Amino acid sequence: MPEPRSRRRRLALVAVVAVLALVVGSGVVTWWRIPRDDVEMLAAGSLQVSEAIPETSTADGVTVTISTDPAPQVTVDTENGTVWSSDAGHAFLGAGRGGLEVEEHRGYFWMQTEHDHTWTTQTLEAVSTASDAVVLSGQLLDADGTAGPTWRAELTATDRGAMLHATLTGDGEPTSLAFWSGRSDRSAVHGFGEQFTDFDLDGRLLPILVREQGVGRGEQPLTLLADVTNHGAGGTEVMTYAAQASWVTEDLRGVRLDPALPDSHAPAVADTRTAGQVGLEVQATRLRAELVTADTPLELIAQQQQGTGRPELASWTGDGAIVGIQGGTEEVRSTVAALQDAGTEIAGVWLQDWTGQRTTSFGERLWWTWQLDTQRYPGWRDLVTDLAAEDITVTTYVNPFLVDPANMDSAPSRNLFAEAAEAGYLVTDKAGEPYALDQGGFDAYLVDLTHAAARAWYAEVIATEVLADGVRGFMADFAEGLPLDASLADGDPQLMHNRWPALWAETVREACERAEQPDCVTWFRTGALGMDAETPMFWNGDQLTSFGAEDGLASVLLGTFSAGVSGWPLVHSDVGGYTSIDAKIKNYVRSEELLARWAELSAFGVMMRTHEGNRPAENLQVADTAATRAQFARMTQIFAALSDYRAEVVTAATETGVPAIRHGWLNAPGTAAAEVDTQFFFGPSILVAPVLTEGASEVEVTFPPGRWRHLLTGQEYDGGASVVVPAPVGTPAAFVETSDPWADRLTAALTGL
Repeated sequence: MPEPRSRRRRLALVAVVAVLALVVGSGVVTWWRIPRDDVEMLAAGSLQVSEAIPETSTADGVTVTISTDPAPQVTVDTENGTVWSSDAGHAFLGAGRGGLEVEEHRGYFWMQTEHDHTWTTQTLEAVSTASDAVVLSGQLLDADGTAGPTWRAELTATDRGAMLHATLTGDGEPTSLAFWSGRSDRSAVHGFGEQFTDFDLDGRLLPILVREQGVGRGEQPLTLLADVTNHGAGGTEVMTYAAQASWVTEDLRGVRLDPALPDSHAPAVADTRTAGQVGLEVQATRLRAELVTADTPLELIAQQQQGTGRPELASWTGDGAIVGIQGGTEEVRSTVAALQDAGTEIAGVWLQDWTGQRTTSFGERLWWTWQLDTQRYPGWRDLVTDLAAEDITVTTYVNPFLVDPANMDSAPSRNLFAEAAEAGYLVTDKAGEPYALDQGGFDAYLVDLTHAAARAWYAEVIATEVLADGVRGFMADFAEGLPLDASLADGDPQLMHNRWPALWAETVREACERAEQPDCVTWFRTGALGMDAETPMFWNGDQLTSFGAEDGLASVLLGTFSAGVSGWPLVHSDVGGYTSIDAKIKNYVRSEELLARWAELSAFGVMMRTHEGNRPAENLQVADTAATRAQFARMTQIFAALSDYRAEVVTAATETGVPAIRHGWLNAPGTAAAEVDTQFFFGPSILVAPVLTEGASEVEVTFPPGRWRHLLTGQEYDGGASVVVPAPVGTPAAFVETSDPWADRLTAALTGL
């Protein structure tokens, strides 16, 4: 029988206090103040409309209607229908003057905003039409009715909807612009990048700031331990590597800031706490957003994301797992052989320690010198060639940092840090010196990706060093760490911080082109507006080796859902998680069950890749025991058996922007399945209910209407109901509707596995 909730809470509090006493007593506490976001969002005032304003104005495909009964409201229509409306009676633009402060520590950023003056009452005084635009303008007033900045909003038609371009001018010296978009009552809100809490983000205040997501993110006692020992590194539920100003609502309306405008990348705050509104305040005085609508959720996402020109994902990634291995040449060979003997389908290996490894307080880390560690990997070319002969692709690792190799036991032939420093290719501090960024045991330096020559140099380094000798891809890590007080060759770091991941992706894509590798596969954890145009593949980041909903296995699905509707259609995760910490009263390490359940989730995904984690020796690996090898082999066989179906799903995702891993709202709107966050559709046809709870041997599945067949057992279930389905380890609950065009092919592919 489970403990009563009140008792569990008391036990958790006792545990947290015990951990705090332990770490304080041991003298490892380095920071007493735990930093947190402290952000404000303006509240919309009233909208006041001049009597002379025409009710309807049209220009080249866009119509603006201004009604005053029962309350002032602005509505924008295109040939696709109503793409946007304001909240009746309330302003849709406002302004603030105040301060923005961002504190940084090891890639963690905390944002503080404040207002010393606000203008939230909006007057609409003029409407004009040009050949291709409807232009609205007026004044913003403060709480006393005193006039402040003037505003101008230009609306033009696009292929998908309408573009809103709003600007502030005039008095008051505003520093931020607020935009409020209407929605019906408490209509669900989805998106804002990759958010790991709930698919429906109604009722939240969300800082739009790219950063480290935190260790634990609320799971105790780990979060407190990380907070008190590493200056807030435990994180919060709103922290994410991939925040962006892009959202859709259950009303089938979508808003996405234009990535081509630098101001779109400014730090911002989103506010969904008010019924009838979605608010966004950007630390800039310009806003350009595309407004779209559609008849169904899938069509809405396609409308919002189409036309970005995503590159294709190499087909070899669908043939089997990409196995993460560290330890050197012989370790790779022996691990591959052991997995193959167990029947594992291996498409590639991921050798992140190709550049050398160092031990830090956080665990095993890499030497960021971006040259082969020949002592660790003797016979590298032969290894790559031999694996290629077995249709196994070698991938590695790189990030946008450089380190000084002076302290290495065996320094590489090139000192890339010295080359970059001498050429002026590094991000600098206010004193003009290379900006040293603490990585927890060592300093690292960012290549200045705003410097055209630096970016070209680094792309060539990656092409010739990282992609040498037959390597065909890599994890493109980090890109969330640009300090907002840095000095750059081109641009304001406040506007470049959220854009940095896109600059990193551009550099990586250029490197693949220089290496003349059309099937180069790269994957990113950070995201930015427009970044999907450079790369097809993302991963969820450094999840905890636990089942936890805050930062473990259960958080992966929610992050994938929100990323998918925000413009990242292909997302996967590290099988088994990454972050392993001994929190004294609880040691966070992988169990055999966790490893098996994570592999089951990944088998019905776009890429299946393992990670040894930050503490490889303390954590169970897929090749460690006969049981783990057998369990993992079976899941890779399922993954490979779905290759034809996956290829179709992935192609559609890259061409349309519709995510491969879909919330039920996308595939089954209006049904009970659209309300469930613990199951997903893989493409249009496969429904999966993963086991996300430790110790569970069954799972509740909410079926849409129809007749649903279990892909592994063949048992059929009536749809339109919730059913508890057996799900022992090794038999994930995956289904296809019996009349689906793929039903017989999928059943045949998985029968007997």
